[in-house]
Amino acid sequence: MTTDSTSGTGGTPRVAIVTGGSRGIGREIVRRLAADGYAVVVNYAGNADEAEAAVDEAVKAGGQAISARADVADADAVAAMFDAAESEFGGVDAVVHAAGRMHLAPIADLDLDVLDSLHRTNIRGTFVVAQQAARRTRPGGAILLFSTSVIGLALPTYGAYTASKGAVEAMTMVLAREMRGRDVTVNAVAPGPTATALFLDGKDRETIERMAAQPPLERLGTPADIAEVAAFLVSPRGHWVNGQVVRANGGIV
Repeated sequence: MTTDSTSGTGGTPRVAIVTGGSRGIGREIVRRLAADGYAVVVNYAGNADEAEAAVDEAVKAGGQAISARADVADADAVAAMFDAAESEFGGVDAVVHAAGRMHLAPIADLDLDVLDSLHRTNIRGTFVVAQQAARRTRPGGAILLFSTSVIGLALPTYGAYTASKGAVEAMTMVLAREMRGRDVTVNAVAPGPTATALFLDGKDRETIERMAAQPPLERLGTPADIAEVAAFLVSPRGHWVNGQVVRANGGIV
């Protein structure tokens, strides 16, 4: 196992793939890992300009970075993204799967085509990324998936989303045990309400203020709050944490 966050195999920088790295929490994780000296592959689904902006931020923060377009539910595209990481930087030490979709509607009213699309990204996409990560993450590395603290809150209209993230938590526990003998950790981080475009979209001011008041810390989380947790969990400093869901939510129960 390496002794610091910047040294990978042979003393080269550790290499991270961050899905959903062009915006929101994923983009902040890209910047945070780059500040730790990582070489980062910034995955994006469609907005190349935002991905290149994230790459520029990563380089300014002190790391190396490239962008890689891939639909996370497309097995061939995800395999090609891992190929790019190995070709450009020599291997993969950390995989942070932050890509995801959210659609809110009562279970009774949800269009099943929307359900299928959401679960394609959040369940199949997580499985596809985790499958490549399980095959290709180097010893001493880490796989970090994303759940949500809303699972425990059971909020109305979140049925489809929380169902998908419950599947992610189940995958996390199973994969951590399947990686026995590989010296690779598998964890999930479950953010609480976090001030991202994904969270804020469609919510009125009253709803946002009510949710911000829920944690004992009495505020929404920020992408930087979650990025700090992610950076710890994928670094050698966090390597004794394994098979866990870390609820980064300011104390919501």
